[in-house]
Amino acid sequence: MNNILQLKGKFQQRKNVSGFGPVNLPKGSKVTVQHIEELKCQLQNLEKYWKKEQTIGGVLVSVHYKSIVAKSNRLQLLLGEKGAHPNMGIRGAKFEDGYNSKNIMVKKHVFTYFISFDAIRKSIEYLEQCELVIKRYFNGEITDEDTLLINGGKYNDSIMAKSTFLKVIVDCNYVESFQLDRAKEKIKEQSIVTIYKTGVGTAELLSKFGIDMINAKMIDETTLRLEPREIEILQNNASYLIAMHVKNFADIVLNDVEEIESDGIISIEKPQNEPVIGVIDTQFDERVYFHDWVEYKRVVDSNILLEPKDYFHGTAVSSIIVDGPSFNPKLQDGCGHFRVRHFGVATAGGFSSFTILKMIRDIVASNRDIKVWNLSLGSAMEIDPNFISPEAAELDRIQCEYDVIFIVAGTNKGRRTTGNVKIGAPADSLNSLVVNAVDFKGKPASYTRVGPVLSFFYKPDICYYGGDGDEKITVCEPLGMATVCGTSFAAPWIARKMAYLIHIVGLSREVAKALIIDSAAGWNRQDNISYSMGYGIVPKRIEDITHSKDDEIRFIMSGNIDEYEVYTYNIPVPQKMNAHPFFAKATLAYFPKCDRNQGVDYTSTEMDLHFGRIIEKNGKAMIKAIDYNKQADEGVQSIYEEDARKLYRKWDNVKHISEALKEKARPRKAYPAGMWGLSIKIKERLTPKAGRGLQFGVVVTLKEMNGVNRIDDFIKLCMVRGWLVNRIDIQNQIDVYSKAEEEIEFE
Repeated sequence: MNNILQLKGKFQQRKNVSGFGPVNLPKGSKVTVQHIEELKCQLQNLEKYWKKEQTIGGVLVSVHYKSIVAKSNRLQLLLGEKGAHPNMGIRGAKFEDGYNSKNIMVKKHVFTYFISFDAIRKSIEYLEQCELVIKRYFNGEITDEDTLLINGGKYNDSIMAKSTFLKVIVDCNYVESFQLDRAKEKIKEQSIVTIYKTGVGTAELLSKFGIDMINAKMIDETTLRLEPREIEILQNNASYLIAMHVKNFADIVLNDVEEIESDGIISIEKPQNEPVIGVIDTQFDERVYFHDWVEYKRVVDSNILLEPKDYFHGTAVSSIIVDGPSFNPKLQDGCGHFRVRHFGVATAGGFSSFTILKMIRDIVASNRDIKVWNLSLGSAMEIDPNFISPEAAELDRIQCEYDVIFIVAGTNKGRRTTGNVKIGAPADSLNSLVVNAVDFKGKPASYTRVGPVLSFFYKPDICYYGGDGDEKITVCEPLGMATVCGTSFAAPWIARKMAYLIHIVGLSREVAKALIIDSAAGWNRQDNISYSMGYGIVPKRIEDITHSKDDEIRFIMSGNIDEYEVYTYNIPVPQKMNAHPFFAKATLAYFPKCDRNQGVDYTSTEMDLHFGRIIEKNGKAMIKAIDYNKQADEGVQSIYEEDARKLYRKWDNVKHISEALKEKARPRKAYPAGMWGLSIKIKERLTPKAGRGLQFGVVVTLKEMNGVNRIDDFIKLCMVRGWLVNRIDIQNQIDVYSKAEEEIEFE
């Protein structure tokens, strides 16, 4: 097997110097005066309503689009405040199902804005002026051909300026209607409710309706815990404020447990300097044989009387992390032992989502030495298709802020539940590595639940062996050894691998995450199982992740983005007879800031990955991407937002591109430059440059078509091109780690 290579060198960075070009209607589209009048009347009605209501210090308005729209096709002028882009007023986003112009059911974007009365009045004026222009000069409707002529100079600006007119026309083209959306579902239980951010503080706003807020009931400025009586008041008086809600109390779904007889007394040596993994779970029984390896902290309220069953789940999870291969020899991973810092935050009966949200941040902030956290608790309730759960959103925030990664179980179905069931919180966390379970034949386990998240994101990310049927996972529980099954017991195996890659091998969390996903995906991945198995099954042995086959070259690259694009056109892939005899794949991972209040537009930063041969076109060098990605190519690209998300995973924080292996494939032509390139372009949803400085990790694999080992050739070529090439030698890394962690004794 070949060692993984680490390529270190200087990436180039460049600013985005391309302009947006003239404002035109899309080809084949038109806007009628009737449609503009309808939009105007809708805004006028909303203005009247809010002038009468006068509760929120402004106007809430939901913009219903005709389809899923790209950032560039959102409102560019309407609903904008003076001197600010309309995007600054967005308070939430969701999808709804509806019919398009061809009477086909599609998903459509809905954005909710909070704006001033001045902004809505100005928008009404713009629409009134547009009406006049179209009636007077365009016979009641304007087409894409008309906008081309306008940009060519054919326009009378006596009523309104040309640029303003065109922006309003284009805004109207994409918008279906302006509405005031209200929460329709009746909430009858204590819940975590998120309200839209308005011009009035939350406590002051709710007090107007007789709801008294205290800090203990608030997670953040807009997310709070409400009792059924308080929710009823809010629904009856201001249902327009409710952006999203989720039941506060979450049930833990536990699978059958069978006690087994142990063959003698199990023992383990004393811990030394092994890496520490954090576990957030039910309680831990300190009487088990490996108790020296676990630092246990009870976090549940001391007034709660704990029962024996409260110790089973947490103890079992930590047993796998510490010593799992000893009693699961067929899952021997070669990672060794790990120490655990175990935080008992829940009981077997369930947990309060609100309480855990308050706990987790404090736990992570107080244990900064821990980089990998295992969370095998999950809700029985299904996720909502239009927003991320509060638990997942908090995990995403923590991971963005604290340079840690959570390994999260994909949640289980109940014992009597049949059919597909959506995953439960916090398995909808996008920054986390979410693990589903398969049986030992590699098929989805009978209890697994499915994604996607927000109708788009692959969750779970990966899967691993969690036991099923007659073949279960062996764990240590307070009463001795037992056999279990569940995603709870698949996740700790991945936590072990992640901790090994970060602490022993010395990789960043971004590279480690990309490497695990890449190893699971393999070659010829099947997308039709992606919502139950993610990118695939992670290999059992750690060396199958840290090494590649003899006919493969696998290298990692990392860095951060400070400008619009980071790139290198300097990757020297070996040639034979002026051709590159390789299949290629690449995986990118990063941890973006996320905003739960933005609903389906949750991730704030997009990294657009391009990898392939360098070609020259019109005197410019560019990448011919292996997945034919042309989103960021110069010139006009007619790629619909929905297609960009489906084909290129736009706005996803994991990108995996791969060529399919074919028996009779021909080597690729080597272009004059003879180089391959890698480019990452960054986009932001709301605040420009908000994602600058984000770290990324990339894993690239090249597979020789004829089975030849060309890694030495690649290393030599890279060194000639100025790359620092590091063969990752695992034994050497282990020695380095051991030396670094030794305690120095002074005489």
